[in-house]
Amino acid sequence: MSTPLLALDAAGVHVAYHGKPVLRDLNVQLRRGEIYALLGGNGAGKSTTLNTFLGFARPTAGSVRVGGIDVARDPLAARAQLAYVPENVALYEHLDARENIEYFLRLANSASNPDVIADALRAVGLEEAAWTRRLGGYSKGMRQKVAIALAVARAVPVLLLDEPTSGLDPQATSEFNALLQTLRGRGAAIFMVTHDLLGAAEVADRIGFLDRGHIGHEVTASLDGERFDVRDLYRRYARAPEAA
Repeated sequence: MSTPLLALDAAGVHVAYHGKPVLRDLNVQLRRGEIYALLGGNGAGKSTTLNTFLGFARPTAGSVRVGGIDVARDPLAARAQLAYVPENVALYEHLDARENIEYFLRLANSASNPDVIADALRAVGLEEAAWTRRLGGYSKGMRQKVAIALAVARAVPVLLLDEPTSGLDPQATSEFNALLQTLRGRGAAIFMVTHDLLGAAEVADRIGFLDRGHIGHEVTASLDGERFDVRDLYRRYARAPEAA
């Protein structure tokens, strides 16, 4: 039986900035249809981990692959396999949702079929009445839905999310977590960095704790009863000191 191709694969990765180690022997593997949450304090290396998958931070050792593509050898091809949603989504406020997606699809040399865009907006749960409203009047949660709808329209297999629930109210957070489960069911691989331990416990299949550039602990969701022992997660999180 053949092994399914990994959507993300970081093996023994070391990254340093100006001679200072940031990632140390980082190992992360993620298949399609999985959600991985990476937790860590400020300076632990979460942003550098994202930048490494995006090809913006070059490892001094180890390998990074996206959909089987070596990021160091072909960063553009690897980047074409994923969509990155930052904490503060950058979209054009004077354009509506459909216009934003159409514009960015053209930039990515992807087909901008109106039916594909409409299907993507429905998939992320954005109300149809909002599709033709300028994004200047959108809430943060609505902006995130448009950004993820763009990923759905591009049909990329991997989503990288940076603090996706930061600044969202409880209802918007619940809606966003439901959206992630929908995308997971469609076969997307979702890698998120977050400080929100409870949110991670609600949606993630695995949670990794990053401490000074190394994943010291990784916990897998249980199939029976409670998915995670939240008290144990808190103990692990509190035990991981922030990097100097």
